[in-house]
Amino acid sequence: MLVGEVARLVGISVRTLHHYDEISLVVPSGRTAKGYRSYSAVDVERLHQVLTYRELGFALDDIATLLDDPSVDAMAHLQRQRELLDARIDRLHQMAAAVDKMMEAKKMGIQLSPEEQREVFGENWTGEQYADEAEQRWGQTDEWKQSQARTASFTKDDWKRIKSETDALEADFAAALASGVATDSPQAAALAERHRASIEHFYDCGYDMHVCLGEMYIADERFTKHYDDITPGLAQYIRDAIVANAAGK
Repeated sequence: MLVGEVARLVGISVRTLHHYDEISLVVPSGRTAKGYRSYSAVDVERLHQVLTYRELGFALDDIATLLDDPSVDAMAHLQRQRELLDARIDRLHQMAAAVDKMMEAKKMGIQLSPEEQREVFGENWTGEQYADEAEQRWGQTDEWKQSQARTASFTKDDWKRIKSETDALEADFAAALASGVATDSPQAAALAERHRASIEHFYDCGYDMHVCLGEMYIADERFTKHYDDITPGLAQYIRDAIVANAAGK
């Protein structure tokens, strides 16, 4: 493959490939009759290894040392890269979960210090780093203003109690789903009413508003992930229970 073809294949610039050649990191094994760089399948495999290590934060000099170590074979490199990628994926999942919690907390108007937030919501709590979205979406609504007014007086113990109640409610919803409780049953309606009451800690939540929240749980993938991480299908189940409960009122 010529340099332009390789650049398009792996998604980097021709200039970057030239640089890798100049520093002997990825050297094309051949030249065409006109002197153009020609890359073999082995060359491209090495390039993929370089790009993986770069994505993991390694410096080019360190990558060269890793790849040219005669004591490490190709399979060992792939195993090492897989382990590093798995660790990074796990960390990104943890960060995403913390972001989801922070967005939900901001929507509810949490007034705790960063230290108190970590105490209540866990060590992965990310403070105010991702807090703007909720205010941008709901900041002009009466519900947002009401939530801000109510939560301004909440203490750390209040938040601990609310989180405990929320965790218990989500566990009861999950148990109902696992037991095959119909979403239009009296038991599911009782859970839906507990859910609506939990929202009313923050603002008045009529049935129309409650249905809107239920729809958001399946429309916004972050909310869906939060519930489906508890048990698959839970977001849809809670939404259906909320809608069925509202229809019966």
